[in-house]
Amino acid sequence: MTLNEAFAIRVKELLKEKKITQYKLCQLTGLYPSTMNYILHAKTKASNFKSMALIIRELGISISDFFDSPVFDFDNLDIED
Repeated sequence: MTLNEAFAIRVKELLKEKKITQYKLCQLTGLYPSTMNYILHAKTKASNFKSMALIIRELGISISDFFDSPVFDFDNLDIED
């Protein structure tokens, strides 16, 4: 899977865990719903780190805790391109 797909999976896991809707996350981050939709459906080639950081912050988790997930294990990621 791509890094963007892994990011989207992790965000969706945390949204469910914290009982936050995608719409509420848009409000908290100030990101446009279309931008959030592209991120959560991994439709971009490379996500903007600022957007990623805003999302992680509003999920109430540290960046290191966010990326400390099996979904980000190199064995799971296709990072060759």
